[in-house]
Amino acid sequence: MGTMRIDLAYNGVGFAGWAAQPGMRTVQAELERALERLLGAPAPLTVAGRTDAGVHAWAQVASCDAPDDPPGTLVRGLNALTGDDLSVFSAQAAPGFDARRDARSRTYCYRIHRSPVPSPFERGLSLFWPHRLDREALEACAEAIRGRHDFTAFTPTRTTHVRFEREVFACEWRTEPPPQPVPGQMLELWIEADAFMRSMVRVLMGTMLEVAGARRTLEDFVSLLDGAPRERAGATASPYGLHLAAVRY
Repeated sequence: MGTMRIDLAYNGVGFAGWAAQPGMRTVQAELERALERLLGAPAPLTVAGRTDAGVHAWAQVASCDAPDDPPGTLVRGLNALTGDDLSVFSAQAAPGFDARRDARSRTYCYRIHRSPVPSPFERGLSLFWPHRLDREALEACAEAIRGRHDFTAFTPTRTTHVRFEREVFACEWRTEPPPQPVPGQMLELWIEADAFMRSMVRVLMGTMLEVAGARRTLEDFVSLLDGAPRERAGATASPYGLHLAAVRY
């Protein structure tokens, strides 16, 4: 028995997150059912980064125990047995590979459609934002996030995390045109860190939007990065704007 690496992507709207949950449709459960059917035995998955309900993945990575020589038709079989909102790109032998422990960093992209009117093409894929937004304030928040900080304020109070320090290697805002001919612009926060806590990017986003809307000062935002309690930070932003963009090994 060997180890297999699986590269996949999914639209998170129809999933209750990555992790298997009784009675819920999840990415892990759907993929493990397909693997068991094709391999003839259970194949519990380890994943690079767990995603919450509604969060998307452009480049998710998972690993599992599998035959030393996986069947060449495995990718086609997995795509046939899973929904059309989940795509497996590759499934190949990778001796000793562990998708979570071997990962050096994860990169997320949070997309905001800044426009006076919503786009039907962005439904479920970005956060529609017709409100006031100070771009310079967003840039200042991104600069403050870079480095090693205690992100206790940016994850739920009830948590299984025992370590709250994370090192953010890169954090920047980019501007892109909307992918369809609709008014406005697409703002994207790209953030890379050694690891992320549950809802961390979404709480950072909700709090940054308060700063950009003049409802919170930059100084107050910066003070949260030193282990402040969760109740001092802002609301948790919608999951639909969040995409797991890359995992680096």
